[in-house]
Amino acid sequence: MRKRPYLTKDMCIRVVRSPIRAELQESDRYRFWGSVDELGGRFLRVITLSDKLTIHNAFLDRRFSP
Repeated sequence: MRKRPYLTKDMCIRVVRSPIRAELQESDRYRFWGSVDELGGRFLRVITLSDKLTIHNAFLDRRFSP
Protein backbone atom coordinates (compact mmCIF):
# COMPACT_ATOMS: atom_id res chain seq x y z
CA MET A 1 0.00 0.00 0.00
CA ARG A 2 2.09 2.86 -1.29
CA LYS A 3 -0.26 5.67 -0.31
CA ARG A 4 -1.08 4.18 3.09
CA PRO A 5 2.04 2.53 4.54
CA TYR A 6 0.27 1.91 7.87
CA LEU A 7 -2.01 -0.65 6.15
CA THR A 8 -0.87 -4.15 5.32
CA LYS A 9 -2.22 -6.72 2.92
CA ASP A 10 -2.87 -9.02 5.88
CA MET A 11 -5.16 -6.43 7.53
CA CYS A 12 -7.19 -6.09 4.33
CA ILE A 13 -7.52 -9.85 3.90
CA ARG A 14 -8.74 -10.25 7.50
CA VAL A 15 -11.42 -7.60 6.98
CA VAL A 16 -12.65 -9.24 3.76
CA ARG A 17 -12.74 -12.70 5.38
CA SER A 18 -14.62 -11.62 8.51
CA PRO A 19 -16.26 -8.22 8.05
CA ILE A 20 -18.50 -6.41 10.52
CA ARG A 21 -20.57 -5.31 7.54
CA ALA A 22 -20.44 -5.90 3.80
CA GLU A 23 -22.52 -4.43 1.00
CA LEU A 24 -22.70 -4.29 -2.77
CA GLN A 25 -21.55 -1.02 -4.26
CA GLU A 26 -22.42 0.30 -7.71
CA SER A 27 -20.12 -0.89 -10.52
CA ASP A 28 -20.10 -4.49 -9.21
CA ARG A 29 -17.73 -3.73 -6.35
CA TYR A 30 -18.12 -4.72 -2.71
CA ARG A 31 -17.43 -2.78 0.47
CA PHE A 32 -16.22 -4.54 3.61
CA TRP A 33 -15.75 -2.93 7.02
CA GLY A 34 -13.82 -4.34 9.93
CA SER A 35 -12.08 -3.29 13.12
CA VAL A 36 -8.28 -3.52 13.11
CA ASP A 37 -6.59 -3.98 16.49
CA GLU A 38 -3.17 -2.84 15.23
CA LEU A 39 -4.68 0.55 14.39
CA GLY A 40 -6.27 1.09 17.79
CA GLY A 41 -9.55 -0.60 16.88
CA ARG A 42 -10.30 1.88 14.11
CA PHE A 43 -12.43 0.74 11.19
CA LEU A 44 -10.93 -0.20 7.86
CA ARG A 45 -13.00 -0.14 4.67
CA VAL A 46 -11.82 -2.48 1.92
CA ILE A 47 -13.24 -2.24 -1.61
CA THR A 48 -12.99 -5.35 -3.79
CA LEU A 49 -13.92 -6.15 -7.35
CA SER A 50 -16.92 -8.36 -8.09
CA ASP A 51 -14.97 -11.56 -7.34
CA LYS A 52 -14.68 -10.43 -3.68
CA LEU A 53 -10.98 -11.33 -3.77
CA THR A 54 -9.20 -8.64 -5.76
CA ILE A 55 -8.61 -5.62 -3.53
CA HIS A 56 -9.28 -2.35 -5.32
CA ASN A 57 -8.84 0.14 -2.46
CA ALA A 58 -8.53 0.26 1.33
CA PHE A 59 -8.64 3.12 3.82
CA LEU A 60 -9.63 4.03 7.36
CA ASP A 61 -13.30 5.01 7.53
CA ARG A 62 -13.77 7.70 10.17
CA ARG A 63 -17.54 8.00 9.70
CA PHE A 64 -18.39 4.29 10.02
CA SER A 65 -20.38 3.21 13.04
CA PRO A 66 -21.39 -0.45 13.48
